[in-house]
Amino acid sequence: MTALQPHVLLVEDEPAQREVLAYNLEAEGYAVSRAENGEEALLQIDEITPDLVILDWMMPLVSGIEVCRQLKTREDTRNIPVIMLSARSEEVDTVRGLETGADDYVVKPYSLRELMARVRTQLRRVRPAASGETLIYQDILLDPVGHRVSRAGTELKLGPTEYRLLLTLLEKPGRVLSRDQLLDLVWGRDIYVDTRTVDVHIARLRKALTAAGGQDPIRTIRGAGYALG
Repeated sequence: MTALQPHVLLVEDEPAQREVLAYNLEAEGYAVSRAENGEEALLQIDEITPDLVILDWMMPLVSGIEVCRQLKTREDTRNIPVIMLSARSEEVDTVRGLETGADDYVVKPYSLRELMARVRTQLRRVRPAASGETLIYQDILLDPVGHRVSRAGTELKLGPTEYRLLLTLLEKPGRVLSRDQLLDLVWGRDIYVDTRTVDVHIARLRKALTAAGGQDPIRTIRGAGYALG
């Protein structure tokens, strides 16, 4: 998983359904993590924050509705889109799911094509670059289709790692990302890189962004990490 690849956490206790969904999500180009119950889901979210959670309502240990409630009451996870899956089709159940904070509610059995469309809609909101949308922050512009970055109209030359770092920061302006989070998002969860490597590439990115004399837009938060703006 890299900064260019949206990360979906799929929480479903029925193995066959979980694998069918995971297969289709991966075919769409998403990185997929799996959890078979609500307790496991919460542990995974504490480890690395996904871009989207697909959450079954009826699960052992911790229900989907309780997982959603916890996510939406936490400062660090409240903005993660949640798509709730449920066999409950009554209007009162739909309302309850949405009032708990779910961003969308899909009744089983559902069309895979429709669910994938809803996933794309939610991800477009939180991961615009993955949908090909240009990212803009002040005078910095990143075009993910052309793979180009400019500042105040001047095109910048960035290495691949610096490009992914900037993309990650641009998609989450103002949000503080720890070195470990940046390692996961930019280098990938399965690659071991020392956290000091993040500092080296942040320094290179800063140099590129300020080469023409602009102010450094990246904040260092001592003991926490980095943020854009």
